[in-house]
Amino acid sequence: GTYEQAYAKLDDIIDAVLRDYVSANPLVELVRTTNEMPSVENVEGKVLSPFQDEATAPETVLLGREKITRAILVEASKAMPAFGMELVDVRIKRINYVEQVRKKVYERMVSERKRKAAQFRSEGEGKKAEILGQMEKELKSIISGAYRKAEEIRGDADAEATRIYGNAYGQDPDFYAFFKTLETYKGAAYKNAFVILGTDSDYYRFLKTIPK
Repeated sequence: GTYEQAYAKLDDIIDAVLRDYVSANPLVELVRTTNEMPSVENVEGKVLSPFQDEATAPETVLLGREKITRAILVEASKAMPAFGMELVDVRIKRINYVEQVRKKVYERMVSERKRKAAQFRSEGEGKKAEILGQMEKELKSIISGAYRKAEEIRGDADAEATRIYGNAYGQDPDFYAFFKTLETYKGAAYKNAFVILGTDSDYYRFLKTIPK
């Protein structure tokens, strides 16, 4: 026969064996060689494989494309001697979907990308909230520490003032009483206000004791 007839017969034999293996194995076995998921860049123009989503566990590859193509080669080679031919190799170059399925595959790819983007945004927002929460916690701790330190300083200052007042009282009780009376009037007086003192007030009593 002619070369054309030989090629046609070869195609018939290989196609028949290939159909048997395609129908007997999950598509993932013909698409992938390992359990590693293909990326989007490896899909266009080569092998189209829909992305697995969270709800669908990735299928495990038991044989893979290479083992299946070798099995196809062995099976198809059995028919070659009858035609005086030898089959050297078999390769699956491409697995194409029909247009309707192809559209669904790309829609699923887009959906998966959007899902991933939403997941990254959600994780980012969660991390942001975690960082802000930690910052707020640390800020409260700093403010609390500063307030506590300020109270300690204020307490020390009050204690020192009390000690000084006590020493002053011990040295001159009358002057101490006079000074405290002045502070009392100073705290009670308002700007541009007049203070009317009675003759029985402490201030007036101290004024009367001043030597002439």
